[in-house]
Amino acid sequence: MEEGLAGASMDAVAERAGTSKATIYRWWPAKEVLALEALYQSLSDTDQREADTGSLRGDLEALLLPWVRRLGTRPYGRVIAAFVAEAQTDPVFDERYRAHFVEPRRQHAKAAFARAIARHEIPAGTDVEVALDLLYGPLYHRLLHRHAPLSDRFVADVIDAVLRGLSRPVPQLPPYGLEDVGR
Repeated sequence: MEEGLAGASMDAVAERAGTSKATIYRWWPAKEVLALEALYQSLSDTDQREADTGSLRGDLEALLLPWVRRLGTRPYGRVIAAFVAEAQTDPVFDERYRAHFVEPRRQHAKAAFARAIARHEIPAGTDVEVALDLLYGPLYHRLLHRHAPLSDRFVADVIDAVLRGLSRPVPQLPPYGLEDVGR
């Protein structure tokens, strides 16, 4: 958090921890993996809770608000941006990043959507993967680009927009071929 991922080194970590660099490498093969685990531990007490509040809106607020509030306490955006960049070039890190950072959040949100479908709050045919992208996409966009605040109000607005979109029937469009692209 202090130096950003590019400024971090295993030597500095070993010195700060009062141990040898070999010991650090024994547990973490690269600084990116160490930083990913540190970020996971730092955020895990707020974003891993799965609350069943009785409504999809309440479940999503219980899941997202503590996470967004924690993101506002330190420069998490630059670290997450570095992880995203590293995941584009390192397939092993990409797998770890998705397994330890992306998927845990999506799993908790998927459970909230499954409960909402069971309660008939949203249609049974809801494409939950798309709904999750609509939910998390704006949050990451603001976190990474910092063009506007990532606030409680914004989280509520995103949840409202997603829920409004899920409550409307989707018209069936005719199939189109490649010749229709760009029309």
